[in-house]
Amino acid sequence: MKPLFATLVLLGAVSLPAFAAEGGRAGRGNVEAGKDKSLACQACHGQDGAAAIDPQYPRLAGQYADYLARALHEYRSGARKNPIMAGFATTLSDQDINDLAAYYASLPVTLVDLAKNPSVARD
Repeated sequence: MKPLFATLVLLGAVSLPAFAAEGGRAGRGNVEAGKDKSLACQACHGQDGAAAIDPQYPRLAGQYADYLARALHEYRSGARKNPIMAGFATTLSDQDINDLAAYYASLPVTLVDLAKNPSVARD
């Protein structure tokens, strides 16, 4: 029993990075289609999802696809309350949501040295 358990733990540990690299689920959304659909998002979240125009808008670049998809589904259903996001999310199909999530998850995260750029710091 112990060798089987150890083997399962090892297999899980080895496969987890590949699973996480795909945002938790492989093949749900199309990155290119998501890029094409992201124009409305850019007004608040920035052209690349990493430069929000205001600190109240989160950065989307590099976020997990599953998290983004869940958030959009919750805005669409009303489980998350935000009138601006609800207005956008209600127009999205499930495929649109998956495509947008895949696109933003595929973007690199830009780290900022706050000691050198204190104006970027958020509360």
